[in-house]
Amino acid sequence: MDKSHESIAAANGITQQRQHVELTNTLQKWGDSFGVTLESLEFAKRMDAVDPLRDIRANFTFPTMKDLPCVDQSLVENLDEECIYLCGNSLGLKPKRADAYQQDVLNCWGKLGVFTHFTGRFPAAQCDLLVKDSLVKLVGAGHSDEVVCMNGLSVNIHLLLISFYRPTANRYKIMIEGHAFPSDRYAVVSQLKLHGYTEEDGLVILQTRPGEHLLRTEDILAAIQEHGQSVAVVFLSGVHYYTGQKFDIETITKSGQAQGCLVGWDLAHAAGNIELKLHDWSVDFACWCSYKYLNSGAGCIAGAFVHRKHHQDDRPRLCGWWSNREETRFDMQHSVDAAPGADAYRLCNPPPALVALHKAGLEIFEEAGMDRLLAKQYLLTGYLEYLMDHLDPDAGETGDEKFVEIITPRDPRQRGTQLSVMFPFSVKEIHEKLEKRGVVCDVRLPSVMRLAPTASYNTFTDVYRFFTVLKQVMMECRM
Repeated sequence: MDKSHESIAAANGITQQRQHVELTNTLQKWGDSFGVTLESLEFAKRMDAVDPLRDIRANFTFPTMKDLPCVDQSLVENLDEECIYLCGNSLGLKPKRADAYQQDVLNCWGKLGVFTHFTGRFPAAQCDLLVKDSLVKLVGAGHSDEVVCMNGLSVNIHLLLISFYRPTANRYKIMIEGHAFPSDRYAVVSQLKLHGYTEEDGLVILQTRPGEHLLRTEDILAAIQEHGQSVAVVFLSGVHYYTGQKFDIETITKSGQAQGCLVGWDLAHAAGNIELKLHDWSVDFACWCSYKYLNSGAGCIAGAFVHRKHHQDDRPRLCGWWSNREETRFDMQHSVDAAPGADAYRLCNPPPALVALHKAGLEIFEEAGMDRLLAKQYLLTGYLEYLMDHLDPDAGETGDEKFVEIITPRDPRQRGTQLSVMFPFSVKEIHEKLEKRGVVCDVRLPSVMRLAPTASYNTFTDVYRFFTVLKQVMMECRM
């Protein structure tokens, strides 16, 4: 890395630390105004009382202690109490209205038979159109023809790469991060193989520096500068599943395109978690799932984005009946009358049962407002971060050792909801002990526990309850 990049990195480090301190000071000001310490239950309760989104939680169904298979009932005082759910990064909670929406779909099918295709709240032939406006806002599309609701995430990755990965003799490589989500890597490698390239020759892998957990933006840009002329597609995650790091989508996209690359994004951990402006950032293509922060249910229908600048491109793509324009779909022509924009990537009719679930989750986003959710996220994740830093301030001979290492960026602008943490003890053992006490979070190998206090349904009291349980578990592990 040249000296200019080193200077930028140093300046960025100072700015990141300043942002972290500013967040801590903001929390401290709240504590001072309440006349309580941040490590107290009273602080959490007072924060919940002034939370403008406090009523949104009532829209969700929480698992109770008695219903979770992992809970040791001898360790829990109140089995009817809601669990401590910090796993929205993996699977969001069920919106209560999802039950009624599912029943609407079934009732319409039962009462109307084939007429359900164009009748009812979720008409089977048109139901995907019901979520378009919400998706436009969620991902920052410029128009509804840039987004489409269809398939699952991995399927959409393949459909988009078939169009956007068009290798030539000199430009045939795909760039991904080194610890990419496995399904992303599988998809990319299989696309390389479909075109006759090997993983060793066709994959450019971005690696962290020795001893570091996060990819530095300046290193990503340097790699694009070095390899860009041979790279056909840069395909990265908007928020990294393992570390929780938010990548600078706008800067990286601009850098890749300046080298002649097409730039796409997997937004599985970004959609509903961070602010997105895909159209303004000139992102070429993107896709996401809906069952994490969007709360649509396991394996639910996914989404995709194709920038308008590509809508007139003569790119190859897989086609099916639903690739046609809605106006001519039932003309039964022998050739496709392609729908405008991203809708041309649809292959088959949307499943109304899944769209109904998706709609239930998206409506809550509309009601809460993304700006308010992000404002709460800033404080809620910051509060978890503060408590983790004060888990055991007297540990070690110097009193400075930390029982928990947070590998997620400390700068709140470079992360979303999730904090990824590492422990000096077995993460598997700690996780099992937490689960027995009604804490729901997850572990990703080799050594990270992911914690996601989700702004739409988690409270400051949830975070405090987790903190107290974790302290008990850590004390057990020390013995």
